[in-house]
Amino acid sequence: MTEHMDERGVTIWFTGLSGAGKSTLAEGLFHELRRRDMKVELLDGDVVRTNLSKGLGFSKEDRDINILRIGFVANLLTRNGVATIVSAVSPYQDARNQCRAMIKDFVEVYVHATVDECERRDVKGLYKKARAGEITGFTGVDDPYEEPSSPEIYVETMTQSPSESLQLILDRLGDMGYIDETARLVGHAKSHSGLTDLDGEIGRDLAGRHSAEPQSN
Repeated sequence: MTEHMDERGVTIWFTGLSGAGKSTLAEGLFHELRRRDMKVELLDGDVVRTNLSKGLGFSKEDRDINILRIGFVANLLTRNGVATIVSAVSPYQDARNQCRAMIKDFVEVYVHATVDECERRDVKGLYKKARAGEITGFTGVDDPYEEPSSPEIYVETMTQSPSESLQLILDRLGDMGYIDETARLVGHAKSHSGLTDLDGEIGRDLAGRHSAEPQSN
């Protein structure tokens, strides 16, 4: 275990629109940190919603509750020396700020891609449903996404490959003293952790069960 992470944990919070690439990068980072023999956990917004936040809707209040619950768990893990990766749309600045205030070591990663680009990718098929009026209040379509004002890490997934974005994240974590080795240690061929909604199945199911409301945070 690295000296830094043995002494303190950190929450690495991925925020961005649905389809921006949060789950892909969170997955990649999870495997990289595990290869460094760190204690690592991954909290995915959709996965948490189906378990810890089951029963919540998609009003602003319920979205904020979901995010704050994720923040609460992340804080418990972080203060016990765990590198905690969060992947959640988390569209509202105030809720993210509350999580930042709660967690001593908080690294916000803004995964940026435009609405048009995310809609073009549309892995979960949710933008199409939102445009058709099948779901309402969808972040980026008819509900706002409040961009981070000063994230610790900014990645531009429209111009960077996932590998390039992941390397940038590792470099910045190294600069901040959270890891010692910043070179990639994991190849492209790796198994899915099962901790993120990488194929969008959970997100599609959530949208189907909440047809009058949007995707999870």
